[in-house]
Amino acid sequence: MWQRGLNWTAIVVVGIFGLMWVGIVIYADKGSPPWMRIVQVIFGLLLLAWSVRKTVHMLSKA
Repeated sequence: MWQRGLNWTAIVVVGIFGLMWVGIVIYADKGSPPWMRIVQVIFGLLLLAWSVRKTVHMLSKA
């Protein structure tokens, strides 16, 4: 039971972090070159995709 709760916590934390990462890179990071901002947005989207994939996996196990 604890393991399942910790799994959900990790999924939520990574999803929120990915969303915040993308938002900060798009709106606040004006000093980086455009290619670096694109790479950072892709990284944030990968984190979001991971959390969505894990959510679907956890819901299908239930």
